[in-house]
Amino acid sequence: MINSQTLSGIQAIKHTFVLPLDHALPQGEKITVFARELVSPENANNELPYLVFFQGGPGFGAVRPAANSGWIKRALREFRVLLLDQRGTGLSSPINYVSLSHLDSAQQAEYLSHFRADSIIKDAEAIRQQLTGGRKWSILGQSFGGFCVLKYLNDAPQGLQEAYITGGIPSLTRPADEVYQATYKRVLAKNQDFFSRFSDAQQLVKQLARYIRENEVRIATGERLTVEMLQLLGINIGMEQGPESVYYLLEQALVETEQGTQINPLFLGHFCQLLDFNTNPIFALLHESIYCQQNGSQWAAQRVRNQYDEFNYDEHKPFLFTGEMVYPWFFDQFTNLKPLKHAAHLIAENTDWPMLYDVNKLNKNQVPVAAAIYSEDMFVEMRYSLETATQVNNLKYWLTSEYEHNGIRMDGEHILDKLIALNRGEILR
Repeated sequence: MINSQTLSGIQAIKHTFVLPLDHALPQGEKITVFARELVSPENANNELPYLVFFQGGPGFGAVRPAANSGWIKRALREFRVLLLDQRGTGLSSPINYVSLSHLDSAQQAEYLSHFRADSIIKDAEAIRQQLTGGRKWSILGQSFGGFCVLKYLNDAPQGLQEAYITGGIPSLTRPADEVYQATYKRVLAKNQDFFSRFSDAQQLVKQLARYIRENEVRIATGERLTVEMLQLLGINIGMEQGPESVYYLLEQALVETEQGTQINPLFLGHFCQLLDFNTNPIFALLHESIYCQQNGSQWAAQRVRNQYDEFNYDEHKPFLFTGEMVYPWFFDQFTNLKPLKHAAHLIAENTDWPMLYDVNKLNKNQVPVAAAIYSEDMFVEMRYSLETATQVNNLKYWLTSEYEHNGIRMDGEHILDKLIALNRGEILR
């Protein structure tokens, strides 16, 4: 199905593809995958190459552009941009407790096993054949989208002209435990930066934590707010402008009234806007599996957290935020995750995940790859990204401290322009 529309300074075409849930069973159950094609008006009738964007996550739909700006503006100078809603996200057979309610927990876990990067790349290749007749295209991946780029290079390099990665070069071999050992240290450093920048933030958050423990506080989506849930705001302190958002929220959390100190309704509403676990369940369900290759995660983030007692808050020690880690208690506390609790445990216990990367194959890669590695990235360990860069042939990188993890959202036109130049030999590594 094709549907055309006009956005602000961009012509957009909506595509829907019917694809197998399991590409190994092409005649089996089907899903739909949605993609939005963008082209500048002056190029609407020109046959330009495609640049396919793989969104971060896992579990988030592609960006919905409101204007011709950022990295999209740069890309549209020479590409048609394809914004792919990865399977299970956006308009692509979305995953949530409602859409899975007809399945029992074992069936849910089996169904969800087909929503990793390996299946996403098979979708992309099927779409490439249908949309271009088999012509090569270019790809761009942000965060988890970068994991998808590496998987594409591994599985189907014959479909690629060139590749770009921002904030998302994974380790090719390290298990989830090693990844979280590194990221907990990164989160500790980001906490130190946050509480140094905002001198009263520790006092504000400890007052709030005490209030939460002494009173039943329910956020806008109905859940009782716990200290552990409050710590999850830390996922934002590793983003550009994220620390400011968290601090301003803490400033307004409590208000003084005639009845004494009360929770601010504004805080309860805005808190939910800074967390996506209720609205994007794939993130909680499959996040740890993106590191699994013939092994299981067994709730790796929770296990590794037990080695970092600093994060187990009590009023006699400093309050610390956590990062993007997923914990089993999510499925006890978040309303839209509770129906998926047993499936989540089955996924965590699964040890039958196929391999994602073949180091020997990537060592012979011929597709030009340019990557932005952010040295201060809280989400993707720089050392592991640099390690992978030495294992992938034909990969050039730009190592910078100028940006946080979401740099492409903040200065995407400049970042993509620099990577395109890097890939084409116009600037030195």
